[in-house]
Amino acid sequence: MIQVLVLGSAAGGGFPQWNSNGARCVRARQGDPACPPRSQAGLAVSGDGRHWFLLNAAPDLRQQINASPALHPTGAAARSSPVAGVVLTGAEVDTIAGLLCLRERHALRLHATRPVLDILAANPIFGVLSPDFVERAEERPEQPFTLQLPDGTPSGLSATLFPVPGKVPLFRETAGGDTASDEDVAGLHITDGSRSLFFIPGCASMTDALARRLDGADLVFFDGTLWEDEEMIANGLGPKTGRRMGHMPVSGPGGTLDAFRTIPVGRKILIHLNNSNPLLDSTSPEAELARAAGWEIAVDGMEIRL
Repeated sequence: MIQVLVLGSAAGGGFPQWNSNGARCVRARQGDPACPPRSQAGLAVSGDGRHWFLLNAAPDLRQQINASPALHPTGAAARSSPVAGVVLTGAEVDTIAGLLCLRERHALRLHATRPVLDILAANPIFGVLSPDFVERAEERPEQPFTLQLPDGTPSGLSATLFPVPGKVPLFRETAGGDTASDEDVAGLHITDGSRSLFFIPGCASMTDALARRLDGADLVFFDGTLWEDEEMIANGLGPKTGRRMGHMPVSGPGGTLDAFRTIPVGRKILIHLNNSNPLLDSTSPEAELARAAGWEIAVDGMEIRL
């Protein structure tokens, strides 16, 4: 069994973004049910419904945990949590900042590739995650690892980080020097031995190798950041295309809808939606097109059991 909680479904900045006056952000602030607010993307997974592993740690993590009864403290101890570990797919601010919410002397294991761990080690603020309680486990791409409880007991789930096309974190970009290594941007495969979940919140393009990997998956959460490749430019929000930002567009030739037409997947869900994306409006023509192509659009609080 794999249980999944969608803790957050928006891209960096959330929805509505704090400084956005876009029409959909305004509607979200006004309580329009077609444009429900979303926090920044992250999942929680469990093999037993009692112990949970966070997939990325968004800046919104504290509110996400408080909004998820399954993640609330249990038992009679003064402090406790069902959160047993964290797996990071990268080191963008909206992926790691929530780690600072987990500093309250709680035992857990943090899994990431070497470049991500190096970024955490280079920033002294993450030292608040005391090594007496938080073990940092280096995971090599393509090498499966067991998701263990803090006492070493197997959780029933195993995971594999694997490279996907992307770029280095925004704060490490330099002119002409933002190409990622095979360990900077990762997708994540979770399995209980029979069912499979993929979490890929950022992906710049679909490769043949990635398509083969996803073939037959039970559930895929995939990068839904932008509807169009030039969405940021067209809306006056920035100078970069989606692919230049490390995100393939949902629509258009070579986009996500196009790429998945020939990839058989049991259930597929778009996640990590930017505030400019018309998919955030459940009544939009774009949302209708995505649903017609067999996609669901993630919202905070979704619960899935495989």
